[in-house]
Amino acid sequence: MNRKYVTAFVAVFVLFLVAWAGVSIGLQWLFGVVIPYLAVLLFAVGFVRRVMGWSRSAVPFAIPTTGGQAKSLPWIAYSRLDNPSSKWEVVGRMAFEILTFRSLFRNTRTKMQAGSLFYQLEIFLWVGALAFHYAFLTVLLRHTRFFTEPVLWPIQILENIDSFFRVEILYPGIQFGLPAVYLSGLVLLAAVVYLALRRVLIPSVRYISIASDWFPLLLIFGIAFSGVLMRYVTKVDINAAKQLTMGLVTFRPTVPDGIGAVFYIHLFLVCVLLAYFPHSKLMHLAGVFLSPTRNLRADTRAYRHINPWNHPVHLHTYQEYEDEFREKMVEAGLPVDKPLDASAEANADKE
Repeated sequence: MNRKYVTAFVAVFVLFLVAWAGVSIGLQWLFGVVIPYLAVLLFAVGFVRRVMGWSRSAVPFAIPTTGGQAKSLPWIAYSRLDNPSSKWEVVGRMAFEILTFRSLFRNTRTKMQAGSLFYQLEIFLWVGALAFHYAFLTVLLRHTRFFTEPVLWPIQILENIDSFFRVEILYPGIQFGLPAVYLSGLVLLAAVVYLALRRVLIPSVRYISIASDWFPLLLIFGIAFSGVLMRYVTKVDINAAKQLTMGLVTFRPTVPDGIGAVFYIHLFLVCVLLAYFPHSKLMHLAGVFLSPTRNLRADTRAYRHINPWNHPVHLHTYQEYEDEFREKMVEAGLPVDKPLDASAEANADKE
């Protein structure tokens, strides 16, 4: 077995056991109040520090990624999204990148077949990533109902759309479909499983995957699975859960009775993800906005890019270099712009 994903799986399983054992011995206040506040604090501080560090990084060159014709002569059509030459074209490029993962949609995979090299679209990776991110966003927005009273009307509309397709499966002890099934939770779970299987089944992806790739993926799987389990199987007192979350938001924390252990496990895994987020690759959430390969204009043919952070440096010109080493260059047989005798006479005239 691959030690990298086994290590990540063991880490997530240990977190599950920690939460379960803590709740079993009566540490609900720790897992319901102290750890959530600490996780939010670590997330906010880490997020701001990471973004501020990126914002202070110098960008000495204009390095936008290009994939089409650059703007040149007026009668030559150019690619406005792959070679943006204005700020609004950059905004359009960033919008397509953030909302539709355009560069990932255009991603290709090389494949040898019958001695020839073929390029194949990675369409399933794009679909899986798009489903994962939008399902995750929908789940996050839906969960804001636990932190507002009354529930905002856009969240109510989103919940109605998300639970539009109702499926009822009755089984002894389980009522799947009552309450309504939210598609976003199931899509999120399926997308995480697909992305994990892809890292296992594709040799090249498995080779480059490390523990820091597996840990957040398995952690999100644990969060999604515990959420689905809590909603459709074990059932949790929603009113008590909202009382706890509203107490956290209003800084009047309280831990009501009747909340099951699965809720605290779910909450603890979410807190771990929050605290881990700023220190992981998940920070591409903010990094995409600060990436010079995306947010710069491809106009180096028209304008010279000068780094605003550059310090004034005395430039040692070639003429000064030759004046300093002319004799040694002549002795070494290297060509010089000014002969040694002529330079000596010029120096004598100056004196």
